[in-house]
Amino acid sequence: MSIHYIIAIVIIRYLQKKLQTRTELPEWDRKLKLGMTASITLLAISLIFPQLKGYLTWIGQAFCFMLVYLILYQPAFKVARQAAISIIPLIVVVFIRDLTKLISRSFYYSWRNYFEAAAFFSFVWLIALLIISNKQAKALEKEKEKAKEKEKEYEITEKLKFQLEIQVAERTASLTLQKEELEKTISELKSTQTQLIHAEKMASLGELTAGIAHEIQNPLNFVNNFSELNTELIDELEQALANGQQTEALSIAKDIRENEQKINHHGKRADGIVKGMLQHSRSSNGQKEPTDINVLADEYLRLAYHGLRAKDKSFNATMKTDFDENMGMLNIITQDIGRVILNLITNAFYTVGEKKKEGLPDYEPTVFVSTKKMNGRVEIKVADNGNGIPSKVLDKIFQPFFTTKPSGQGTGLGLSLSYEIIKSHGGELKVNTKEGEGSEFIITLIG
Repeated sequence: MSIHYIIAIVIIRYLQKKLQTRTELPEWDRKLKLGMTASITLLAISLIFPQLKGYLTWIGQAFCFMLVYLILYQPAFKVARQAAISIIPLIVVVFIRDLTKLISRSFYYSWRNYFEAAAFFSFVWLIALLIISNKQAKALEKEKEKAKEKEKEYEITEKLKFQLEIQVAERTASLTLQKEELEKTISELKSTQTQLIHAEKMASLGELTAGIAHEIQNPLNFVNNFSELNTELIDELEQALANGQQTEALSIAKDIRENEQKINHHGKRADGIVKGMLQHSRSSNGQKEPTDINVLADEYLRLAYHGLRAKDKSFNATMKTDFDENMGMLNIITQDIGRVILNLITNAFYTVGEKKKEGLPDYEPTVFVSTKKMNGRVEIKVADNGNGIPSKVLDKIFQPFFTTKPSGQGTGLGLSLSYEIIKSHGGELKVNTKEGEGSEFIITLIG
């Protein structure tokens, strides 16, 4: 029996399994199948026809060497080179043995045992390396499987990453759209807020108009009266000078001077009222300036009172004040603090007016305004003896658009704006109230 064909069959089968030629190298798989068929056929012929064994042996030798050559030099078979290296010693030993047997049979038989031993050890070498190679192949296969799993995980991760990026992009686009809508809404709210603040300012300005007209009328009357009187005195002065009455002329000139001083005083008074009106009507420039709080509070108290009197001739109320003479000048935004004081006083007059309409006996509507300086802080109080604020709405009075007045008589922004103004000055606006007895609003500012 020729061992060469058995070796060839083993090599071919090893290559088919090792390289997975059926799926990975289909072209070589067909060639190896032909080689397998040829090896089995020649092995069968050598068994059936022993007389052909000599010829078939050399064909088998050539076939084995061809397979080893292919494994060593064919790029497609690089993975199986270890198997080729392991089988070379057996092929070489068998080849030398057969060649020696052909050349000198006597030499062959004298060295036969050595040849058989070499063939045995070559075979053991082959088996050992094949086992090692098989283990390495399995380890490599596991590594490949792990690599495939990692590659699969990577593909899954990339797919999830791509899906996540799409979701993030969609969410970002959605958030961008929501942001644009939110910015648009905020812009509209700011515009609406500006309009409402303007409406509130114009409403309080309307309350002042009648009071200003009344207040400015008094100094104008004085200016007109003293101007007419001075005209008459000037005529008398000219006549006295013409008659040579020097003493009379000096007395008349003195009266004219005093009248001019009174005209100047009341003119400045009217000018101050006009400036106060303009300060209230125009937008705040945000600049703080030294201000006499006592004068500011007194002026707005009288303007608010006369404003209500002009609208309702039947309205009447007692005004009481207690101003701290040591107050001095306070560094504030005059228009803003004036607007707060006016709002609180107007609300107080409205409250006592409503209670007066209830026809309570011996009820005297009273509004009390006071200022006090203590421990580096300034306190401004506006109190009334009206009906007070119900406890159920007390926590809402500083909320925008909340009002206890009938529809059309209030915007609901007065107290909320007042609260924000005082807060922006670093101060506090608090309220003490008792139902049926009245309320007291307290402004506290840093002096």
